[in-house]
This record gives sequence, structure tokens and C-alpha cells, in this order.
Amino acid sequence: MEHTAKIMRQDTHARRVLDLLAQKGMLRPSDLDAIEAPRVALTRMTAAGLVEKVGRGLYRLPERGGSEHESLAAVAAKVPQAVFCLLTALQFHGLTTQLPRQVWIAMPRGSHVPRIDYPPLKMIQVSGEAYSAGIEVVERDHVQLRVYGVAKTVVDCFKHRNKIGLDVALEALRDARAQRKASADDLGHYAKICRVANVMRPYLEAIE
Repeated sequence: MEHTAKIMRQDTHARRVLDLLAQKGMLRPSDLDAIEAPRVALTRMTAAGLVEKVGRGLYRLPERGGSEHESLAAVAAKVPQAVFCLLTALQFHGLTTQLPRQVWIAMPRGSHVPRIDYPPLKMIQVSGEAYSAGIEVVERDHVQLRVYGVAKTVVDCFKHRNKIGLDVALEALRDARAQRKASADDLGHYAKICRVANVMRPYLEAIE
């Protein structure tokens, strides 16, 4: 404690870093450029127990502890353009009992898989409106997460049924309609965008 107090008295950079962490929830070393603090400050503060390293180049306040959305916040902080999709989005919206071993993200076509130690990622590449439509921005652990809404997620499950299984897509559709989390109109709208309207039509008609 005495060592920590000494660092806080001597290092104004630490105060700036802690203030920024309080705002953002998680920091990358590059974020320190905005507050004119040297990146080595994170190394010193980690050694002093003022911040905690949660992955390669990613730091948070230790007292925040973990949460069910910690892995998503870690990805969002390092890959802002990522959109959580498929199994990860289903879990986020409470539409599956499965616990995916990887975090599923959608990225613009041509993107490389982000280099992240944790959590393990599964990436799909999407282009045009199929990528940009249906994105919701929510805040968890003081980090903004981009996740596809329920209707877009269900449609994506049919679009990528060969990757996750048709049974998962059907379960998601039934649960979304039963819980009234997605309207038939919204599902039809995204089905046209993702070009699976003909695939989904018989299943939609069967549950209406």
C-alpha cells in the first residue's frame, strides 16, 4: 500500500491513466497517446497492482472483476469494427442454452482474423448491407459492444446454417418468436438482405 501511494504521489501519468480507465473500462497502450502518457506507465502500474492485464495489450481496473460479458468487452476494445454474431449473439440475447467455446464475430469482407490471445475467435466475413444492417450498440463493462439484433441474428443463423447447424437456427427462430423478440416483418426484412428469404419462408409459415 505504501509503495502504491508513493507511485500515485509521484506519477501524474498514473492519475491520467486511471481517469481514462474509469471512462473507457479497458485500455490499449495506444489509448495513452490521447492523454500524453508514456506507454511504460501501464507496465509500472501493472507491477504496482493499480491496473490488471487481461490479454495482449489490454488493461482494466482490477477492482472491476470479471463479468459474463468480459470476453466480449475485451474483443470490442481491441477490434472496434467487430460485430458479435451467430452463437455469441444468440447467447447475448438469451436465445440459446449453448455456451460457445469461441466468440463469433462478423467483419467486413477482406478482413484478417484479429490477433488476440484471449478469447478465441471465430470470424465470418460479410459484405455490404448484410454486414452493416441490424447492428445494435450496447454498453457492458463501460465498453461499447456492437452486436446484431435478434431478428438479424436469427436470419444469420439460417444464412450460415452449414457452420452452426440447421437445428440451432430453428431453435433460435422458435424462441425468438415465442418470446416475441423478433417480428415476422423484421425477420422477412433481414432475410431479403441476406438472401435467405426462400430458405426461411416454410419455417416462418410453420410457426405463425
